[in-house]
Amino acid sequence: MKDIKVAVIQASPVLFNKNKTIEKTKIYIEEAVQAGAKLILFPEAYIGDYPNGLSFGTVVGSRTDEGREMWLKYYNNAIDVPGKETGLFAEWAKEYGIYLNIGVIERDNGTLYCTLLYFTPDGKLAGKHRKIKPTAMERIIWGEGDKSTLTVIDTDAGKIGGLICWENYMPQARMEIYKQNVEIYLAPTADSRERWQSGMIHIASEGRCYVLGCNQFVTKQMYPKEFQKYLENQPETLSRGGSVIVSPMGEVLAGPLFDQEGILYAELSAEDLIKSKFDFDVNGHYSRPDIFNEN
Repeated sequence: MKDIKVAVIQASPVLFNKNKTIEKTKIYIEEAVQAGAKLILFPEAYIGDYPNGLSFGTVVGSRTDEGREMWLKYYNNAIDVPGKETGLFAEWAKEYGIYLNIGVIERDNGTLYCTLLYFTPDGKLAGKHRKIKPTAMERIIWGEGDKSTLTVIDTDAGKIGGLICWENYMPQARMEIYKQNVEIYLAPTADSRERWQSGMIHIASEGRCYVLGCNQFVTKQMYPKEFQKYLENQPETLSRGGSVIVSPMGEVLAGPLFDQEGILYAELSAEDLIKSKFDFDVNGHYSRPDIFNEN
């Protein structure tokens, strides 16, 4: 890893309008680049939406025609990987000389996936991670990823990887990322509870890596009018945010940011990363492969 300035973008998408959300994405990228950021992270499901509060007409044992129409609109707001949108993101990564990491809803044939995409300054889609276990009602709208996308990419800036939302509560999934010697751990999420912060601090301390937690700020009024009737019993603020940047020693470097859009910045130090492993290295001198193995 080398010293690098990072930016975590706590943004609100233009719900059910991916084109306008993509326009907004570029505005935020330009702001972060002007501030000197070389690595940028956007939230879980930022392009394609995290549909807070929607049930898609589903209860155990049945689905409604109205719910299928809603899912069709959601499907049409997702993107192909690779596709037109990923080509655009790759161009921006090259134009601005950045590592661009962004949460999207990916469509593959008839299935949607909650996916994290990694773009590098050479203008390439360098990797992707599909959420391996959607939580609760997410399982109605998203398929499951597999082990092949438990991705850490080796870059000039360091080894970049991570998990999405409650995958970060899965010890074995975290260990798969640690085994690849992750240095900059990305944790885009939809969990805006204050208790989520303890998880981000724990992962940084456990993995001895920098952790970038990134969430959206979303209110009911951001939804198109046609969706308002489905949100009557929901709180006004559907996602408070809570984005944060944590050091390998578990120290909060920026955030958490609640109840507004915004950008968090931090300078990541290669030397501090090395020093953090002096007394704990989960994949090195503090591991016990003679006891813990996969057999």
